Amino acid sequence: MRAVFLIVLSLFISLVLAGNKGKAEQVVSTPGRLRYVENSGICETTPGVYQASGYADLTSAQSMWFWFFAARNNPDTAPLSIWLNGGPGASSMIGLFETLGPCRLQKDGTTLKRNKYSWNELFIDQPVGTGYSHGETTVRTTKEAAAALWKMLQIFFADDKFSRYATRHFAIWTSSYGGHYGPIFASYILDRNADIDNGRINEIKINLKVLSITSGMVDPYIQYPEYVEYAKSNPYHPLASEGIIRCVERFLHRPKGCMDQIRRCNSKLDNTICSKAQAFCNHYVLNPLVGDYDFYDVRLKDTPHEGSALFNDLDFKARIGAEGHWERTSDQIFQNFESTGDWMKATRQDLEKVINAGVRTLILAGDADYMCNYMGIEAMVDALNTEFTSEYRQQGWMRWRVSGITVGQYKTAGKLSYLRVYGAGHSIPAYKTGALKRGEAALIYFTQTMRGLPIHSV
Repeated sequence: MRAVFLIVLSLFISLVLAGNKGKAEQVVSTPGRLRYVENSGICETTPGVYQASGYADLTSAQSMWFWFFAARNNPDTAPLSIWLNGGPGASSMIGLFETLGPCRLQKDGTTLKRNKYSWNELFIDQPVGTGYSHGETTVRTTKEAAAALWKMLQIFFADDKFSRYATRHFAIWTSSYGGHYGPIFASYILDRNADIDNGRINEIKINLKVLSITSGMVDPYIQYPEYVEYAKSNPYHPLASEGIIRCVERFLHRPKGCMDQIRRCNSKLDNTICSKAQAFCNHYVLNPLVGDYDFYDVRLKDTPHEGSALFNDLDFKARIGAEGHWERTSDQIFQNFESTGDWMKATRQDLEKVINAGVRTLILAGDADYMCNYMGIEAMVDALNTEFTSEYRQQGWMRWRVSGITVGQYKTAGKLSYLRVYGAGHSIPAYKTGALKRGEAALIYFTQTMRGLPIHSV
């Protein structure tokens, strides 16, 4: 009897503690405002450099996570740049901690080391449901995501601490699914700015000057055939057997095959048609050709990209003001976009619009990346119809050198530059070339572009 009493008492105490824990973790949102922690001491350890991390509450049920780092040099005049990882559903904390942020997560999964070659960025987990962002996961397309990001930026610029950035030059840097995010988000900003100028809305203009897309999927109809070419003749080794390649080519070009389905998707823009095209093309074209090599670096065998326990450590989250459970990628967000076939809807016309509007544009590809390989990206760039098209097509390849070391090759015309980086996989700033340090060359092209300059050797 005493044992039963102790069990009941134990259960009662557990329930009370659980209830108190739930109350302690309850989030009080402030729709239309920011909530953030300043100078947490996490990641950016350079004395005097400001940082803030927290949430923009879009609604009472949707909170978008951001982490802002001021420039290490000239912060009072530096432009504002945002970084968006792709996915869809990939956390921008990947870019922060593994690629280009003020610190890099080491192999032990807990140690952070200062990154000398970091970029000053506003890292954003979007759409809601990605990374530390939490709440109702209603976004299903890039166009819907653009409206949510605009709302987040309006909240950011309205905050007293960050209103000074509203008039500064603004840049979008994005990767992978950023081939969709970048052009559509930039186009959306241009449209909303026009609405403000015409008096249709009373909001804050965003001074968009730069768009850069790293390893991006922009136009599947142009880029998907190049999976075959890359599998056969990339700079490293064949990825698939001749038999698999012949089989894939049949699925690619046969009636009602991959190319026909992509064409129909972009003709009809029907979610069901586009979703079926995505499923078919990825199953019969994209996946078979990579073999057992890594999608993001074909020099490696396929390995899982695991998240880190650090991002769910309670003390770590408390110090930076993060809430909820962090995941490297959100299956829910991916499935939302997959249901509309958003991946198959080309964004090339949006990209052309942005370039023609005078936005400095840099397109990047790493030659070891299969997922959004340089052959497909170069074919897409060659197909662009902009005011710089004729000039671009007349350009020969130029070697891009940093401190005398050849890092890649490029073409540039007017506001458009394209750079292929040698020895780089999907996340280009995470790689190094020769005697250069990891991220050293990437900081050069970031700085050149942010200053409004075309790519050039230094």
